[in-house]
Amino acid sequence: MDITQLIEDDHREQRRLFAILEQIGDKDTGSLSAVWDRLAALLDAHAEAEEQLFYPELLQVGRGADTKPTSAAETEDAIKDHNEIREAVAKVRGPSVGSSEWRKAVATANHVNSDHMAEEERQGLADFRRNAPLDLRHALAVRFAAFEARHITGVKPVDKNPKSYIAEHAPAER
Repeated sequence: MDITQLIEDDHREQRRLFAILEQIGDKDTGSLSAVWDRLAALLDAHAEAEEQLFYPELLQVGRGADTKPTSAAETEDAIKDHNEIREAVAKVRGPSVGSSEWRKAVATANHVNSDHMAEEERQGLADFRRNAPLDLRHALAVRFAAFEARHITGVKPVDKNPKSYIAEHAPAER
């Protein structure tokens, strides 16, 4: 088991749930609500699990990947993205389910989340696979799976200040 694989598995599930929403008719508000509620809970729990478990370790062992020169740059961008995703998810709660405004809010959440996942897959996850030992990747996977299982209905979404997050979790010598 590998935390990078579990994160990518969640990404596939998020993409699948967004695709399901696109295929449910506007008048089937019960189904739309049920799928959206599951997706929103997954997005919130996934981000929190990454922030508690993955990114602190990436800051310790990462070296940067793709367009990010350091693990701190990767992490700062990811925390900013998570805040944008939480904001987009919150905006879906306003309009009536199935309305054009609701669909636009869901599309915005999908867009913001998709951009984040693509960057994370090229940057933080690639960096971690290159630099973290397999035993660490396994130990984090166990903790990540347990966190998400305990929070199947989601977590309270809380934005984080990216710079404060880096300062709190980065190695002292950097």
